[in-house]
Amino acid sequence: MKTNFQLRAKPSGQPVSRELSDIVRSQIAHLWPTIANIAALQKDCVAALPQIFFHCEVLQLASEQLVVATPNAALATKLKQQLPKLIEALQKRGWQITAIRIKVQVSQQRQPVTVSKQCQFSDSALSAFSSLEQSLAKSSHNDDLCLALRSLLSKYPR
Repeated sequence: MKTNFQLRAKPSGQPVSRELSDIVRSQIAHLWPTIANIAALQKDCVAALPQIFFHCEVLQLASEQLVVATPNAALATKLKQQLPKLIEALQKRGWQITAIRIKVQVSQQRQPVTVSKQCQFSDSALSAFSSLEQSLAKSSHNDDLCLALRSLLSKYPR
């Protein structure tokens, strides 16, 4: 079986010996079909339930039973409600799955990607915010708005 990986040169620049390369390939070559199978199954699960399965991970497929990891119990409950739909979708794609077991693994929790937003205001916009803050009537109804405007203006000194 041909594998899709190559061993690179050592940091010293010397190539890895042919013997070592052959040993490594022979030791892990049998894992490639399993890895490819699980990756394809993960992709099909995401296609079937994209909102839920984005946070889940296929752990194992054995004896027509799929084992899935979820990061928390709430997501496990949502997934459990969608199991008939998931099994049907996977069977239509050719997978022989009759049961799905869910494992809650908190350590599997993925950190959400945070995007910091940078906003730039023109001088006329900042002047408008400033005049709005000064023209608001002093009342308890406007206190929060005035505080927010002052906070915003403090971030953009002129």
